[in-house]
Amino acid sequence: MQKKRAKETLTLKSDRTPIRVGISIGDINGIGPEVIIKALNNTEILMDCTPIIYGSTKTMAFHKKAIGDDLFNYQRVTDAQDAQDRKVNIVSCWDEVVDIQLGKANETGGKYAFLSLEKATQDLAAGKIDVLVTAPISKETIHQAGFKFPGHTEYLADLSGKEDALMMMVSGDLRVALVTSHIPLKQVIEDVTQERILAKIHELNKSLKKDFGIIRPKIAVLGLNPHAGEKGEMGTEESEQITPAIQKAMEEGIVTFGPYPADGFFGSRQYANFDAVLAMYHDQGLTGFKSLAFDDGVNFTAGLPIVRTSPDHGTAFDIAGKGVASEQSMRSAIYLAVDIYRKRKFIKEINEDPLPKRVIREEKKSKYF
Repeated sequence: MQKKRAKETLTLKSDRTPIRVGISIGDINGIGPEVIIKALNNTEILMDCTPIIYGSTKTMAFHKKAIGDDLFNYQRVTDAQDAQDRKVNIVSCWDEVVDIQLGKANETGGKYAFLSLEKATQDLAAGKIDVLVTAPISKETIHQAGFKFPGHTEYLADLSGKEDALMMMVSGDLRVALVTSHIPLKQVIEDVTQERILAKIHELNKSLKKDFGIIRPKIAVLGLNPHAGEKGEMGTEESEQITPAIQKAMEEGIVTFGPYPADGFFGSRQYANFDAVLAMYHDQGLTGFKSLAFDDGVNFTAGLPIVRTSPDHGTAFDIAGKGVASEQSMRSAIYLAVDIYRKRKFIKEINEDPLPKRVIREEKKSKYF
């Protein structure tokens, strides 16, 4: 059981108005449709959200039969605006019968994952859905289908007009964000600069306040090298890039500590003393996180004007269609998206200025949001 730490947080009043949750289907040859079916096959979740799945009724029927589910019910809608509360809705993104090959990584799976994602993001931009939850994709197969981004995070950042977004893994009070995400390890050293680290600290601090209601966040920053550089014996990135960024953040009023050696930090449970952890690269942060919270972890894309979450697991082709995939991470992703949406709305309302303000600086325009 993760140790709880008392902290100041904003209290959000109960709001049972269902949030319109768009769900992209992911790779149809993987476990995405299965965990969607299992996560939504509980009437309790329909009290908090109106699920709108982007795929096709034929595809969902195939997966429903494959896992032997006789209870999951849904309705087809031609437009997300027609979705009914307290029901599972499916927006058909294609009408043809697809050759689904469970457990196979092929271009077909990537093609329909991309079609689903495109339609869902278009509806998100149009205000037809409130938040987006993305089922797992295979980067290999979706790239074969013409997807030109390393992952969901970079794709949504581009559509939002942001050069970068903050990838954050969440499970309860455990939050792990990344300075770099989907890049080769040999490129990490080049990208771990004082400016980039400081920018990520700012994004993380902002998200903790806006998305989680933490009034004065406390952030831990990990080192890059073994033993956090061992005072220069195992690398100088800590002294030349990471420590100066931490000091600058502290000077700017952000409560930031480190750099900590990653292994000892997670092994000794020091993460319980902080509101969030900033890791330098993908496996450094996600290995520690998934060791602690694999079953219910959620991938949250912070720093964007929209809310997007995803299960923290992949397509799991090896167990696709066998009915054994756990839906807990998908369910947690749906609930986290709803919670963040309501938290943002609440914080915006209590901070609204009754006097209109005049915008004097033009922001970078996004493609969609």
